[in-house]
Amino acid sequence: MASLKPLIVRANRLLGASLVEKGLVSIDDLDEANDRLAEFVSSDSNSMQVSLLSILVSEKQLISEDDLLELLVEDHGLGLVDVRNVEYPDSLKKNLDTKVCWATLTVPFDHLEDTTYLASAYYLSPAVRIYWEEKLDGHVVWFASTVESLTDFLEKLESSVVAAATN
Repeated sequence: MASLKPLIVRANRLLGASLVEKGLVSIDDLDEANDRLAEFVSSDSNSMQVSLLSILVSEKQLISEDDLLELLVEDHGLGLVDVRNVEYPDSLKKNLDTKVCWATLTVPFDHLEDTTYLASAYYLSPAVRIYWEEKLDGHVVWFASTVESLTDFLEKLESSVVAAATN
């Protein structure tokens, strides 16, 4: 996690700034959520699975994920995808770093020719977009997804990897 910490901090900081700029959350609410995120990270309690957005949406209920998704679709032209309903290609599984997916709440869910399709709850964070676009060869097509969809998908994927390793 140490090598991902700068990415996690930058992704969350820039997401928070975008959420404030778009009027989806106040600076005071963001400060409160950032304090809570810092508690999780400093306690080392499975902090990979905790994000600023999950705190704002689920724990503190300070932002409506529906409002966020509507903004992503209307203002940024993204499509919506629920990655729990995607048949995940084996070609992506073998090179997928789930720690990076947790850190950015982003998952590549398909690859056709030179185009990779990404589902993300963190599209509004420039740090996340830059990270993935530099990491992947070719074109990137972004889709919005919910925190719950991405979390469920990653938990299921990780448990299937563990199950396969023990067999």
